[in-house]
Parts: sequence; C-alpha cells; structure tokens
Amino acid sequence: MAGNVTSLFRSTAAHSPSMAALTRESDGAGPVDFCIPCNPYFPTPAMFEDMAARLRDIITYYPSSADTITAELCGLLRLPPQCVAMGNGSTELITWIDHLLVRESLAVPVPTFGRWTDQPMETGKRVDMFPLQEAGGFALDLAQYAEFIRTRGTRVAVICNPNNPDGGFLHKHAIVQFMDAMADLDLVVVDESFLEFADAENEPSVVQEAMLRPNVIVLRSLGKNFGLHGIRFGYLVANPALAGRIRSMLPKWNLNSFAEHVVFMLKEHGAEYAQSLHQVRRDRMDMSGQLSSLPGLTVYPSQGNFLFVRLPVGAEGTVVRDRMLTEHRILVRECGNKIGSSSRFLRLVVRPQVDVRRLVSGLEQVLYGTSRKGAAAPGQAAGTGYSSGTAAVDRLVSRTNGSGTRGLAAQAAGAGAPGLAATPTTGTGMPLPAAVPAPAAGTGGGMPVPAAASVVTGVPQPVAQPVAQPEPQFVPQPVPQPAPQFMPQPVPQPAPQPVPQEIPQPAPQRVPEPVPQPAQPLAPVAQTAQAPMPAAAAYPAPAQMPPPPVLTPPGVPARGGLTAAQVRGTDGLSAAPATGWPGPQTAWPDAAGMGRTG
Repeated sequence: MAGNVTSLFRSTAAHSPSMAALTRESDGAGPVDFCIPCNPYFPTPAMFEDMAARLRDIITYYPSSADTITAELCGLLRLPPQCVAMGNGSTELITWIDHLLVRESLAVPVPTFGRWTDQPMETGKRVDMFPLQEAGGFALDLAQYAEFIRTRGTRVAVICNPNNPDGGFLHKHAIVQFMDAMADLDLVVVDESFLEFADAENEPSVVQEAMLRPNVIVLRSLGKNFGLHGIRFGYLVANPALAGRIRSMLPKWNLNSFAEHVVFMLKEHGAEYAQSLHQVRRDRMDMSGQLSSLPGLTVYPSQGNFLFVRLPVGAEGTVVRDRMLTEHRILVRECGNKIGSSSRFLRLVVRPQVDVRRLVSGLEQVLYGTSRKGAAAPGQAAGTGYSSGTAAVDRLVSRTNGSGTRGLAAQAAGAGAPGLAATPTTGTGMPLPAAVPAPAAGTGGGMPVPAAASVVTGVPQPVAQPVAQPEPQFVPQPVPQPAPQFMPQPVPQPAPQPVPQEIPQPAPQRVPEPVPQPAQPLAPVAQTAQAPMPAAAAYPAPAQMPPPPVLTPPGVPARGGLTAAQVRGTDGLSAAPATGWPGPQTAWPDAAGMGRTG
C-alpha cells in the first residue's frame, strides 16, 4: 500500500480516494477514518443488524416513490411536505439549485464545501469568492459579506453554517438579519449540513424562517448526521413554490431502497439519535484539547463534527497525510485543494477517544521525528517564524481572477498577461485585494470588523468601502484634516496617523506609498473572535428595492410564494390540507431544534 498512496490520491477526482479503493489496496482492511465527516455513533448496532437481516429484500425490490419517503421524513421532523424536497445526497440538490435558480452569479465565502464553487463554475456562472481571513480565525463577518455582495452585484448568496472545513458558526438571529437584508437577491442559500452537531444555541436552524420567505433555501444533510454517507440522501426546505420547483425536476425514484428503509425505521430510534449527537459534541471538546497539546499545532474552534487544524511551521500536509496512512493506517483530510486554504491545513473528523489517542500518537511520530523516518516539521524548538500558506493561495486566486492553476496555464500560453482581467469572464471568481502586511505584535491584527465592533480610544474606526474597479488598490494615505467623519479628534500635524483608504485611479498600479511613522501610536483595536452583528442599517442598501406590497421582488425565480397577507395573518402554512401533516412528537427531535440535550 505504501507505494501506491500518492498515485491513489492523484488518480481520484475527489479530495481523497474512496474507502473502497483504500480497502482494496490494503488486503481488505481499511484505515481509521478521520477524513469523511459522519456520525460514528449512529445507526446503532441493532439498526445495522436489522438492515442486514432485510438486505435481500432491500436490494431486490424497487423503493417507494420519493413523495412517500419525503412524507415519512416530514412526519418525523414536523415539516410540511410541500416545503421539502429530498435528493440523492446534498450534491444532487446543489446541482439542481445551480441549474434552476442561479442565473448569472453566486457569492460564497472561501474556504468552504467545494461544490459551492465548482458546480456553478462548471455551468459558466461567475463565482464571487469572499476570502475568510486566517488571521481572524476564518470567522465570517456578515456585514462585510453583504457589502461585498452589493459591490460585486451578485445575485445569489451562500452561507454554510457551520462552515466546512473550519467549523465556524453563526447565530440564528444574525443569519435571519442577513436574509432580510438580502431580500432583493434571486436566492439566499443557507447550508446547514452539519448543524445537528452544533451546541452553541438551542435552536440554531432557520428552516421555519425560510418557509416564509420567497428567496431562501435551507439545505440539510442526512448522511452526515446518521453516519450513512453511502446511502446518499439529504433534503432542502423552502417556501412551497421554491421547493416544488426543485421537486418537479427530480426523478420519481431518485431515492434508493436503503434510504427508504432507514427513514422508516428512524421513528423508533429518536432517543438513540439524540444521544449520538450529544456524544459527538463531548468527543469534539476532548479531541480539541488533545490536539491543542501538540507543539506548534493550531486547532480552530468548531461547531461541526470535525476540527480544522494548522500544522506546525515546516510541515507539508501531503507528506503528513501520506505518512499517516502508510505508517499508521490513519486517513486524514489534507486541505490543499480547497480554495482559500493550503496544504498546511488538515480537517480531522471527530471520533471516539480510543481513535483520537491513536491519531495523536501518529501525529507526534510524523511531526516531531520519533519515527525512523524523522520529523515532517523540522525546527520545532528553534522558534521559526510563522508564514501563512493561505497567502500563496490568495495570490493565486487574485492573479487568475479565481481560475486557479488553469488560469496560470492560460497566461503562460499567451491567453493574457498576468494579473486581473478588466472584466470578470464566465466561470471565474473575484479579484482579491493585494496582500495586506501582517500587523505588528500586540496591535490586534486580523480581519477588518464593522465600526460597531471596533474600539479605539475616542476615535470611531471607519469600515473600508470596496470600489468596483478591475484591481482595487489599497494605498495608505495620511488622513485629510478636514474629514471629521474619519478622525473627529485633532491629529498632531508633525506625524499624522495613516488610515487605509481606497483611492480611485485611472489605471491600477501597485506603487507603495511611504508611510510616516506616528509620534504617538493609537491604542490597539479591541476585537473578539467573532464580531457582534451590527444593526440592520449597517447592511448596504440594495440598488432597487421591490415596491410594496409585493413580497416576491421582480426577477426573483421564487414566484408564487406565500403572500404578504398569509405571512401577516397566519404562519402561512395553516391552510394546507391535513393529509401528511405530523402530529405532536415526543420521541423524535424537531428540525429546528433537534431536541438538544446538551
């Protein structure tokens, strides 16, 4: 197996070889899986025994229609069937969302789940990628994201909560506020594929709010939550018009007999499912503590069933991945092929403690040289300075306008000069600003935050406003004295404090301006890992808001949604027929809160 590891990873179109391929290369015994993010505690052994006993019938006969299986799932989750569409995995639903509802452009923070960038680019859409800053812990600032969407003129916005691969979490009230601010877009997608593993708040899902809005879809996963990736099933929740449009395009038998069998047996195992989620959350805390004890290894906070880690200085992720597999039979997810990430990052799935101890032991040997092959991360005790691997990825995206290595190849062949294109071409991404130098120690470095979240002694901090031009150039300039909105207090004339501004120029140039040294440095910016949401007025206003009382704006594909009268008078769903509606449930958790137990 050792000689074939590299070829296995290079020969697959996915990020990693399948477990079946790895098993064939290792005489029938697969590795310990820290790569595929599924629930290790569900289904229970008794459920697997039940499926094994009925295997012959399950694989011999056709399944019921998707409508029958969907109605059963909705009975468990207390959702109206007309607001739900089930797919053969979340990727099938993402594909149809792209084909039917994404007309020209889509915005998505990166790094994230690869299908949200790859799928629309494959169909010729423009993908505007909003980079999450490593210095800010990959936290998503929704106010800055909204401003980015307005500047780019994007028509569809995607949020993953928690985000994959970093596990970043956004509270429900913040997402609802964002959805309201983006009500004029064609579509807002909230991907909640990993939300069942979150414990930051009791009811974090926005499925109920999505059903009342004309342009919102919530995507949910079943394979990850139930530990059954091989069955391929997931679902989306939206208003009846949007859900019905997706449902009408799906094949009648797009769900297989295994999916049907699992869905129909779930009602008897709600308590075991809730307990499995509770155990994953406990394991996540324990695993984070054990990994954090490794020298030079950074573990980012996560609300998913995985942890995003940065390897020590000098460690190459592909080398660590290959040696963990060949020397310790442990499969890890190296994130070098994720836009906005690099091979210095790994995503490690939360597993039981016995497996985590094996993982930590393997990493110690591979990273610090306790094995016969030496250390993969040299110079740990020398205090080597940190150099981010994501900066190289950001420069690559910036130079090629999001087209990556293919764009570099086109430039080398004479397709265009290096740099950003004047106008984004079909299927390419956003032009990113030039790399900003790392702040000095103790100055509160990190990603910019809104004015409401920034504190400088007596001086409100402005928020940088992007300028729509081929290559935005951030040039530090002295603060003009007549501008009270940026510096209401007098500034000493001998050494004015430079504040970054965006200066429109007739031709983009990268000419560094001399920065005068301040006589008295300002106090550091007080900043938390995740800035509080600003008021609704902080979001950029749309260019043209829909005239009242129309709930569905012109141009939005979600025509035929709930009327304003329905929303004001009822919950918009009470007029539906009684058939297929679930009654009160006590054993199975609901879709919005999933019966949180801790």
